[in-house]
Amino acid sequence: MSTQFSVVSDQVSANKSSIANKPIKNYKDLIVWQKSMLLVKNVYSLLERLPLREETVLKSQLRRSAISVPSNIAEGSKRGTRKDYLHFVRTAQGSLAEIETQILILKDLYSADVNALLQDINEISKMLNGLISSLKPDH
Repeated sequence: MSTQFSVVSDQVSANKSSIANKPIKNYKDLIVWQKSMLLVKNVYSLLERLPLREETVLKSQLRRSAISVPSNIAEGSKRGTRKDYLHFVRTAQGSLAEIETQILILKDLYSADVNALLQDINEISKMLNGLISSLKPDH
């Protein structure tokens, strides 16, 4: 699961100087948004491998939680105020915690190998914390 993340990381490392000089024009330029989009794909991939009987609440909730992370980053960035943006990024962080909990439930129920996904979640969480810090009024 983490191979897509490593591809993005390799691209970032290879182009670090050009990225550092590239202005962020919209949410799509944010690495945290890009990685959260990959997380959505990885969550869907995991869910496809689950038994059909689990086509109920857990799958549905996990899909919604995963989609919520990049969606809230995007929506917050378009709200017009730092306060609103901060609120939506915090909501994204909350959705990420939901994903982590639901992934751990899947691990317990199905012995699913979710270690790479949990690492990705941890990385995104750190990036969201950085974004939250940069949006706080005292920053």
